[in-house]
Amino acid sequence: MQDNQTLQSIRYQRGLLSILDQLQLPDESVYIPIHSVDDAWKAIHTMSIRAVQHFVTDQLNYLSTARPTAVNMAEAAATIIDYLIPLSDKQVDLSLYIDDLLDFMEKFLEHDLADNRSIGRYGAETIRNNNPSPQQLTVLTHCNTGSLATVGFGTALGVVRQLAANNDLKLVYFTETRPYNQGSRLTAYELVHDRIPHSMICDSMAGLLMRTQPIHAVVVGADCVTANGDTANKIGTYQLAILAKYHHIPFYIAAPTTSIDLTKKTGAEIVIEQRPSREMTTIKGINIAAEGVQVWNPAFDVTPAALITSIITEHGVFKPDELEEKLLSLQKKVST
Repeated sequence: MQDNQTLQSIRYQRGLLSILDQLQLPDESVYIPIHSVDDAWKAIHTMSIRAVQHFVTDQLNYLSTARPTAVNMAEAAATIIDYLIPLSDKQVDLSLYIDDLLDFMEKFLEHDLADNRSIGRYGAETIRNNNPSPQQLTVLTHCNTGSLATVGFGTALGVVRQLAANNDLKLVYFTETRPYNQGSRLTAYELVHDRIPHSMICDSMAGLLMRTQPIHAVVVGADCVTANGDTANKIGTYQLAILAKYHHIPFYIAAPTTSIDLTKKTGAEIVIEQRPSREMTTIKGINIAAEGVQVWNPAFDVTPAALITSIITEHGVFKPDELEEKLLSLQKKVST
């Protein structure tokens, strides 16, 4: 079941689905009912099981193209499809087939939430143990990695939430995260909602912040982690890692193992998505730059493993240079 105590970006009950309209944040909290699911159900009930399989597979493959750098989206789609295909061969009743598929996907949501909570616990414990004095801690994060980016609780923001729940958090600084303002629009909304002590900064203030304020850790999320620990994340992450290294501040990646792509050996193999220029030149449709200005707008950058202290996963906390070995060992245990 989903957590009722923290913000939910997805509200789901059997037959009912609504999502929080993030484009309305922070001005309004509006949940959009997904009527197309009802339409799909009507269509599905007239289909054969094989047709359902093709329909769901096509839709999942299509959705995964929306964020090509986010490896966990493709991983989730592949997991559901891998379950779907053999199910089509063993289930002959359409209603039971759909129920089986929904059961699997509901458990998938619950598993994702459990993974996020594990990441939060491991991360909070690691940061606390790295600062054994009894004082409360101050951390910095970037972009949005909370309930609005996941099923619930979050990854890097889940670590922040767990620190707060443990009464170990004094303050979390977070960047506005230009150009799309995921920090000021989304992370701000979550922190205010959960009443977590916070302070927002402009992206360009991070260096001075680290020099003048006691920052105990920087913790961010990931869209893709390669076998050697190189990490693609929201643009601006790389410069935070460089600043953290210079100021001797631990720099953590918080991500589920589904975001780790062992088929890519280094970050040089990650294709960086280019975003529309209007995300830089406008805010809510209002121009903030000179008409006709030329822009360069990569969505992500790649932080080299050498700048990363540890990678926090649902299975534990690993150094970049041990990540591949540990993950392969975990996969071997699961397969046996």
